Amino acid sequence: MRVKKLKYRSKLGEMPSYDVVEREWKIKVNANECGMNLPPMVEERVMGRLSRIAFNRYPNEDLEQLMEAIAGNYGLTKENILIGNGSSEIIEKLFYAFGGKNLTVVYPQPSFSMYDIYAKAAEARSVTVELNREDYSLNIHNFVQKVNDSKAALAVVCNPNNPTGNALTLKEIEDIAEHTSCALLIDEAYVEFYGQSAASLLKKYPKLLIARTFSKAYGLAAVRCGYLLGDASVIAMVAKTFMPYHMDVLTLVTADTVFQMRDEYVPRIQQMIAERNRMSEQYASLPDFKVYPSQTNFIMVRYEKAVQLNESLTEQSIGIRSFGKAPGLENCLRISMGTREENDSVFKAVKAFVEAEA
Repeated sequence: MRVKKLKYRSKLGEMPSYDVVEREWKIKVNANECGMNLPPMVEERVMGRLSRIAFNRYPNEDLEQLMEAIAGNYGLTKENILIGNGSSEIIEKLFYAFGGKNLTVVYPQPSFSMYDIYAKAAEARSVTVELNREDYSLNIHNFVQKVNDSKAALAVVCNPNNPTGNALTLKEIEDIAEHTSCALLIDEAYVEFYGQSAASLLKKYPKLLIARTFSKAYGLAAVRCGYLLGDASVIAMVAKTFMPYHMDVLTLVTADTVFQMRDEYVPRIQQMIAERNRMSEQYASLPDFKVYPSQTNFIMVRYEKAVQLNESLTEQSIGIRSFGKAPGLENCLRISMGTREENDSVFKAVKAFVEAEA
């Protein structure tokens, strides 16, 4: 039986989709995930706490506990913290809070592809600032001018940037904050691999917002937890876009345990940084390969036969991210850092293809 024509929200059919359908890969380095599961001590603590959960109760105390732990780490109060299902949900809600038919959101491009989708969903006007195609740097003066000229309600910068891997300095971020008047979100999904958070600027610039996630450095992509740092009055307004009890206790307990034991992750983060640097040198040694500097857990490369290379890797059950002919990312590939053995296997397959094509 066919469904009769239904009345969907205006322009919903025009909305792009973010493809999350995956296949079983022999080696999976296409989603910027952590290549390792929980450290043994952390896993033991998580499982112990999960076994004592009162499944019949709504999440209240667990949310407060995580907020207080995060606030204490940054010298803030729990009123400065907002918890969400990954930093992705938080960013989506920010676009709703500062979006609408008469409001503008400004962000660089290429950057996190969901910004465009969030803007469309919020019915906000998008203004993009193109990155320098040679090195994917952001011209701060141009960005500030676009923000001010468009009378933006929200400006967004992914730092370090996904998928290009490069990062702005704290001085550059402060330059943006100092010369604009709208809300300014710094998306710090990969900041643990960079080491320079803009959180130190929060008290000086109350309009500044910092989004963080547990998915990357802490390997909790399956759990979906992130948080927002900001001025209490801004946090209170953004919180209005969330539903009651939007966070489940399983997520909150796991994230709280990981946050309390985050020192256990320091060696892993250092290992991922070392692998990123090692593999950057390896790929740079290949003919016709351009490797872009990265401050993340992935590297981006440009290769004239990137599409064919990706097809070859797919046939070998190796998953990387190919951007095909995406504007600004033509013939670019993004390769996440897995274990040392995985990284070596991926490089061996790439090297064999390049040499065969030479």
